[in-house]
Amino acid sequence: MKKLLKNKKSLHIKVGDKVKVISGQNKGKIGVIKTIIKEASKVIIEGINIKIKHIKPTRPGETGQIKELEFPIHSSNVSKYEE
Repeated sequence: MKKLLKNKKSLHIKVGDKVKVISGQNKGKIGVIKTIIKEASKVIIEGINIKIKHIKPTRPGETGQIKELEFPIHSSNVSKYEE
């Protein structure tokens, strides 16, 4: 029986790299990579793709919140940036 090999995805960027967004709503912005989500080939970049999320209260007596969170961008939409 053949062994099943898992696909190891490798990306052209690493955590801490300075990148530039090359397409999408945030095109032209520069930031540093905080997190990489390998399963989806996405990255979270510091200060880019910020969206507002409304959070409902979970317990009685608690109030809801409005948070600004950084959402992931597909890794193909960014390139390494060198000054």
